[in-house]
Amino acid sequence: MDDLLSEKEQIEQIRTWWSEYGGYVIGGLGLGIAILAGYNFYQNSRMEAQAGGSAAYETLIGHVVSGELEAAEAVADSIETEYADTAYAAQARLAMARMFMEKNRDQDAADVLRELLDSDAEVAVKHVARTRLARILLYEDNPQAVVDLLEGQESEAFAATWNELLGDAYSALGRIDDAEAAYQKVLLDPMAQATVNQQLVQWKVLDLPQQPTNVGEPAPAAEPAGEPAAEQAEDGE
Repeated sequence: MDDLLSEKEQIEQIRTWWSEYGGYVIGGLGLGIAILAGYNFYQNSRMEAQAGGSAAYETLIGHVVSGELEAAEAVADSIETEYADTAYAAQARLAMARMFMEKNRDQDAADVLRELLDSDAEVAVKHVARTRLARILLYEDNPQAVVDLLEGQESEAFAATWNELLGDAYSALGRIDDAEAAYQKVLLDPMAQATVNQQLVQWKVLDLPQQPTNVGEPAPAAEPAGEPAAEQAEDGE
């Protein structure tokens, strides 16, 4: 009998607890299911976006290789609109910058690369864009813009390339000491062999103009003049 009462009491306790907290349990389960469903939907959406972006990017590269500028621009715009949250958006900008350069549209290439630098693309992709933009600026004879773009930037993998570009810019600006210092960094960089032609950099160092002697330095002392004739005569006696 005691056991029966105990079971009844337990049932009543469960009923009481459920009446008080059952709504929270159901709500929690519903929330958990909703979160799980949302996560699965997000993952599926990302996978679909990656697949779609990949296909679009392959199409873009085909147009770039074939030199079909208008078709490439249309696909690049589509990638920027539909797949902006994927890595393919940044890669598409790099591809278009390359194509613009091949079509002698340097300013368009520079504009695309600047847009990429201002975006939230991965750091490594931005480093590539920064390097290509610096080359365009040098080609456009704008060395000061190269200095503004590269000075203060740090990357072990890109250091040698950037220092060579800075050396070229400094040389064009007449900052010979800075140019030589930048080139020497390239020559001393153990990773430079994989990214730059160090022999070419050495030639650039040798080709730098000689710095003029500082004005105001004391002239070297004159050699003593020959002894007077009378003294020579006395010495000869």
